[in-house]
Amino acid sequence: MGTYPTSKADPGFNLSIADIPSRTKSYGGLQSPPPRQSLIRPAMSTCSVHSLPYRANPADYFAAIRHAPGAVLLDSGRPAAERGRYDVLSAWPQATLTVRPDESGRDFLQRLRDNLTQLGEAAIPADLQLPFAGGLIGYLSYDFGRHLEQMPHLAVDDLHLPDARFGLYAWALISDHQAQTSQLIFHPAQADSERQRLIDLFSQPAPHTSATFRLHGPMAPDLTAEAYRQAIVRIQDYIQAGDCYQVNFAQRFRAPCSGDPWVAYCALREACPTPFSGFQSLPDHGAVVSLSPERFVRISERQVETRPIKGTRPRGLTPAEDAAQAAELLASPKDRAENLMIVDLLRNDLGRTCRTGSVNVPELFSLESYPNVHHLVSSVTGILADDKDALDLIAGSFPGGSITGAPKIRAMQIIDELEPTRRGLYCGSLVYLDVRGEMDSSIAIRSLLVKDGQVCCWGGGGIVADSQWEAEYQESLTKVRVLLHTLENL
Repeated sequence: MGTYPTSKADPGFNLSIADIPSRTKSYGGLQSPPPRQSLIRPAMSTCSVHSLPYRANPADYFAAIRHAPGAVLLDSGRPAAERGRYDVLSAWPQATLTVRPDESGRDFLQRLRDNLTQLGEAAIPADLQLPFAGGLIGYLSYDFGRHLEQMPHLAVDDLHLPDARFGLYAWALISDHQAQTSQLIFHPAQADSERQRLIDLFSQPAPHTSATFRLHGPMAPDLTAEAYRQAIVRIQDYIQAGDCYQVNFAQRFRAPCSGDPWVAYCALREACPTPFSGFQSLPDHGAVVSLSPERFVRISERQVETRPIKGTRPRGLTPAEDAAQAAELLASPKDRAENLMIVDLLRNDLGRTCRTGSVNVPELFSLESYPNVHHLVSSVTGILADDKDALDLIAGSFPGGSITGAPKIRAMQIIDELEPTRRGLYCGSLVYLDVRGEMDSSIAIRSLLVKDGQVCCWGGGGIVADSQWEAEYQESLTKVRVLLHTLENL
């Protein structure tokens, strides 16, 4: 795999592929296999590219399409964050695909695959490194897992959010913060007239807006502290009975709201810049708003990586206190054991679609720090099997093990029993997958849903046998405090 920065921090959406060997080089004595034919064919047309003035903040360009159908931004958190390389934004999809309530997950993933094939193969100009050549961008909710596995239906679906929603995009505006370029990339299927319209649109000064966003009350939890305690006790009863080893339990916060969710997103990304941020507009003035620090799965040149987070401490108020918190996390036997448990789970998940013997753990128990918390992060890698593609990887590993527990299916059943409402977007994933088979995705933690006149936010953590409910309750608050306070002060 490519090398990470010396800080061991996750570089975010669209990690550079500059350090990844070409297809002609070998990995562990094995030659990289040819791509799956359903996504890539030998003779590919080349995307066209139009250069624009570089903008470090993607909001400057996204403002031009904010109200366009299917507007979406995958945001590396620049200029405040320093880890990410690329931002990707687009709108006006050629098709919009949502999973039907009774549709199996594999059937929906096949529909996504079919739409990629219909868009057609395409290559990036040889002198450029760009993460997206046209394809799919959207979300999978946590509850998309119900379409992949047989699950109970105890938790109430009161948000009525489609379990998956993707657009098929024939263009994107990509900012490369390493090369300091901003470029429009057009798939060969994009009509010439539309290319010129987009060039003209983004060549104009960014429109000014007087839009606002505000809450009509504080962000209030659905659960009382006592109800939270009782849930933790029940989880630990299951652990003692041998049902499971760990369960990720979350609570939801809500408030009525009005205004433009994009205003909220801009304030949140300034307060909490993270490398896997994203904004996806929804019908009827709704939006997915994500400030996630966590990668789900990435594929580049058939190299697979997942980077689970498990282990959290709040940032200190002074440099000395902050360093002490970080040191405590790195040395914590409990947090290291939890992290290792999830690493083992993800090794198994990747093993379903990766070459036998290719799954490795090159990074274990690294520290990543964000404005509100320190995290313990590991990396699991593999090489995609010859007969598998990115959507097979999704089918075999979704939802991410870091936000379910172990064993995964039993943990998900317990979550459905003890969390009173479905998670929806929370702990799902923001995803791009292009026509070459390149993919990156986040775990949608530190994420909000604006829909039907309310905003929802979730906070949670992994519960094990020796968890103290008061500490876990406080951690769930710590993880989202900066988000809630930012919204309440708009």
